[in-house]
Amino acid sequence: MARLRKAGFRFDRQAKGSHEIWFNASTRRWVTIPVHPGTLPKGTLQAIIREAGLSRDAFLRLGC
Repeated sequence: MARLRKAGFRFDRQAKGSHEIWFNASTRRWVTIPVHPGTLPKGTLQAIIREAGLSRDAFLRLGC
């Protein structure tokens, strides 16, 4: 989530269950983040990056 913050996303609200909704005001994009213990599955992370409108490389360049 630190990389999403660097990309301009901010926590907006708690969604149903254990999910959070994050919003980027400059790009007007919404991203749903599952908040579960453990590691995020690869496909879920790829979907979050895609929802955020970022390429994989751009996401990795954000670093932590």
